[in-house]
Amino acid sequence: MTKLAILAAAAAAALQTFGAEAEIRDSGTTFARDALQKYVDSGELPGAVSVFMKGGMREIACVGYADVDAKRPVTIDDPFMQCSQTKGFCGVTIAMLVEEGKISLDDPVSKYLPEFKTLWVKASETNDVITLEKARNELTVRMVMNHTGGFPFELPNGQAMGGWSRRMPLRSVAATAASQPILFEPGTKVRYSNVGIDIGAAVVEVVTGKRWETFLKERVLDPLGMSATGFWPTDEQLTRKIELYDVKGGQKAKWKMQADWMQRPYNDDRVFASAGAGLWTTARDQLKFYGMLMNLGVGDNGVRILKEETVKNLLAVSSRPKGLGGYSLGLNALEEDSDTAWFGHGGAWGTNCSVNWHRKELNLWACQYSGGPRPWEGARGEAVKKFFKYVVDNSGVEAYTGRLK
Repeated sequence: MTKLAILAAAAAAALQTFGAEAEIRDSGTTFARDALQKYVDSGELPGAVSVFMKGGMREIACVGYADVDAKRPVTIDDPFMQCSQTKGFCGVTIAMLVEEGKISLDDPVSKYLPEFKTLWVKASETNDVITLEKARNELTVRMVMNHTGGFPFELPNGQAMGGWSRRMPLRSVAATAASQPILFEPGTKVRYSNVGIDIGAAVVEVVTGKRWETFLKERVLDPLGMSATGFWPTDEQLTRKIELYDVKGGQKAKWKMQADWMQRPYNDDRVFASAGAGLWTTARDQLKFYGMLMNLGVGDNGVRILKEETVKNLLAVSSRPKGLGGYSLGLNALEEDSDTAWFGHGGAWGTNCSVNWHRKELNLWACQYSGGPRPWEGARGEAVKKFFKYVVDNSGVEAYTGRLK
């Protein structure tokens, strides 16, 4: 049996299994595989999972390898770091509490975290002298969840502590952030910030009386059947993970032991949950989460996580002031809803997923690579167009990754 036949058989088996669970039909198309295989053959693309869905039809392509050296084919059940896609999970927990009347998006953060009552804005810096001014605007839950709170991308010592999931508990991240000058008046500009999302998760902890990751597991992951998703992958899961690679167009991808922002070890007592970027998952589990968003709050197992109106009004459309670009609660979204409006998120190592609830469409890409350029992106874009029969604007989703240039 040829290498291509082996990979095709593995993908077909994965599709048959997942299709039985979700009662979604195979589209019979191979647009993504046809577009991507030559990049796998050249060694430029290590491996990835591509999923297209529309109107009850689905195309799954598992191309290449989770581990190139071991020739281990990538599958939809291989664990990977989804990094900034974690933000959408925090957004869902915030939306739940808004839906239940336990918080309002316009509540001051200081209502739950008193250390945010007084904030100082970095007004200027001249000859190493920093001038601070007391913030005039009240910092709200809405602002920390849509990146208009004024917080930096990360804590100053975040990478030195081991990265996104190794810094400190969420409540400590929030307290540290409150003690630092913010970059602009809250609500007036945009700065993509893991710290802001972690502050939102700390609010969830205060309101629920539980650790955020516990609330997430009880209210989202377990009900959706996302058993492979969490912040502490098991040793067995790590033996099956999608390996991380440095990629550069025209050259074979090179294995990378770890990234500075996600350092080993991955599952001991030095790991803390990060709402901005720390969650591990699989493509199969991601389909359950994003499928729930696509189906307006209902999982493929029939469990309702959110009301339709909550998804439509809090997650699928922007929560920012006009003119500041689209973003809802931990998810990229357009300022105005329409039948062509997609919402979702990307992650630092190249992952992304977006959905359109009007058309019941989903576009998922799961991989693990840093660096660039990525010569296959144009080819996959053509595959997307062939499957959906129109150009899908995924630029906003891919822009919000947390990837440091």
